[in-house]
Amino acid sequence: METENYKILLVDDEKDILEFLSYNLRKEGYEVFTARNGKDGLKIAFEELPHLIILDIMMPKMDGIETCTEIKASPVLENTIVVFLTARGEDYSQIAGFDAGADDYITKPIKPKVFVSRIKALLRRYKEPQAQPTDELVLKDLTISRERYMIIKNNQEIILPKKEFELLLLLASKPDKVFTREDIFTNVWGNDVIVGDRTIDVHIRKIREKIGLETIKTIKGVGYKYES
Repeated sequence: METENYKILLVDDEKDILEFLSYNLRKEGYEVFTARNGKDGLKIAFEELPHLIILDIMMPKMDGIETCTEIKASPVLENTIVVFLTARGEDYSQIAGFDAGADDYITKPIKPKVFVSRIKALLRRYKEPQAQPTDELVLKDLTISRERYMIIKNNQEIILPKKEFELLLLLASKPDKVFTREDIFTNVWGNDVIVGDRTIDVHIRKIREKIGLETIKTIKGVGYKYES
């Protein structure tokens, strides 16, 4: 993900701190939102779903610990990185922050370059929420059951050997995407397994023979794709 696509929420009751941090983050291309207390911060967090939230600990209405606890309890924010930024360096406040689910802790004052560097490093940890795959992948007249390792075509069940099934599933999982031979070897056989150059071609031929999938196209010199 490009830098400018990241959303960052700053929550601090000190206006000068918000302006200082916002300026340095926006200069790097981040989309920045601000709030002066935990309650307002939570409202913005649920509306904007930021990738990273920076929280002061001592704030009115709702402090940083309470706010972090609420964030971490929400399924829609479970991938959001939470960082505490505070002048309090005592061990007990850091422990309380980590116990509430914080991912990191930054003590202020902090130099702008150091602050931005820390934020960039933290955002490299961010993982996009992954949709849970359903058991069945449906493509026109073809259904692929991951759980049963079975193909259903025109209401007829067809059993494929494991590698043929995994190869078909890989191609069909992203219709029209061209998978290189290297992609296929890595995803189906793994980097540690050595197979002959013609292995993929043989498996593709067998799949076509059994299922009649004219939709698997050969891209000469590159690899294969499942054409939708």
